[in-house]
Amino acid sequence: MRLSRYFLPVLKENPADAQIASHRLMLRAGMIKQQSAGIYSWLPLGFKVLRKLENIVHEDQVRAGHIPMLMPTLQSADLWRESGRYDDYGEEMLRITDRHGRDMLYGPTNEEMITDVFRSHVSSYKDLPLTLYHIQWKFRDEIRPRFGVMRGREFLMKDGYNFDLTVEDALHAYNRHLVSYIRTYERMGLQAIPMRADSGPIGGDDTHEFLVLAETGESEVFYDSAVTDIKLGQREIDYDSVDQCRAVMEEFTSLYARTDETHDEATFNAVPEDRRRVARGIEVGQIFFFGTKYSEAMGATVVNDKGERVPVQMGSHGIGVSRLVGALIEANHDDKGIIWPEGVTPFHVGIVNLKQGDAEADAACEALYKSFTALGLEPLYDDRNERAGGKFATMDLIGLPWRITVGPRGLKNGVVELTSRRTGESEELTPELAIEKVAKIYAGL
Repeated sequence: MRLSRYFLPVLKENPADAQIASHRLMLRAGMIKQQSAGIYSWLPLGFKVLRKLENIVHEDQVRAGHIPMLMPTLQSADLWRESGRYDDYGEEMLRITDRHGRDMLYGPTNEEMITDVFRSHVSSYKDLPLTLYHIQWKFRDEIRPRFGVMRGREFLMKDGYNFDLTVEDALHAYNRHLVSYIRTYERMGLQAIPMRADSGPIGGDDTHEFLVLAETGESEVFYDSAVTDIKLGQREIDYDSVDQCRAVMEEFTSLYARTDETHDEATFNAVPEDRRRVARGIEVGQIFFFGTKYSEAMGATVVNDKGERVPVQMGSHGIGVSRLVGALIEANHDDKGIIWPEGVTPFHVGIVNLKQGDAEADAACEALYKSFTALGLEPLYDDRNERAGGKFATMDLIGLPWRITVGPRGLKNGVVELTSRRTGESEELTPELAIEKVAKIYAGL
């Protein structure tokens, strides 16, 4: 993409009503525009990042054996009355009446609808296990939406639902989701710690939230600092293996890590004092096992191998895709702007032409642009007739991990400058070597 043809409405000043870094930087970098309280338009740069995160989530869910689908944003209130949640959910639910007087709602989650899908088409234990998921917009009418996309009213969420014959099978689905979520967050360059949490209006006895440590987090968290040393890395996990998934679950949850709702002071005090930590965390996902809470209420049953009709065991599992954009920025920024991890950057490399209109500089930038494009990488070429300082400020603000600076002086020596946004370190390389180095970095992802 050439910046002269792109829609990137950057702001020079910090918006007065933006309280946290991610909200300020998303507005300044031209990623979002507020349409009303807690509701945003995703402008091209923000939408590009959102789609990258969505694709990573899809890849890891399919890798775990989960099946994508799509359910509507509007739901019938009758389904929620069946489960007993329509009146209990509270004022966060946006209730709607259509022109025929039918009660509808803008879905905050999809347990009822997916249970209705299941009961309409599955009747035998031979069709289990089954996990279905979708990535769809949700709406929760927050009383005080704030912090930009971190606490908005409309948000993009991946929510998945497992259906199993036995409790043991459902707990394997729970563990399988935990493994897949950890892999997803690590691919995005985030460490999201699974913490014992409260189930809230979803219900159920077993639930973990995934929290990214950040000063601006909405939750107070208590944890053993040793938990931050655990990584899944490049380990190959067989998602069909009960033992392998259970082992990862135990590895990541055996140390103390809890949100304030489930914090137990006595258990926390048993952690060695030098490893006790109290901090803030941003919730970016949650997994639940709730057994037959919805299947019994809504008649989602199958015939087992003994010919008995039994309710299926269920769980639900969510990742806040749009919220992740904010969490990533909270964890990756400095006073100049955003610093995207390579796995989620909207463009792989920025190209800055220091002297637009100079024949040699223009030709060198064009050659770099074409070479990266041919390699399947997406460069953002700042070909505007602007001063160098303004071009550098824009690149720092939008946070591309790598920048190549091209100018007449360097070209006389046959070199360009390759700069790391994260470290600020630069090196002079021939254009060919700069292309090769950037390509190798992304080939390893």
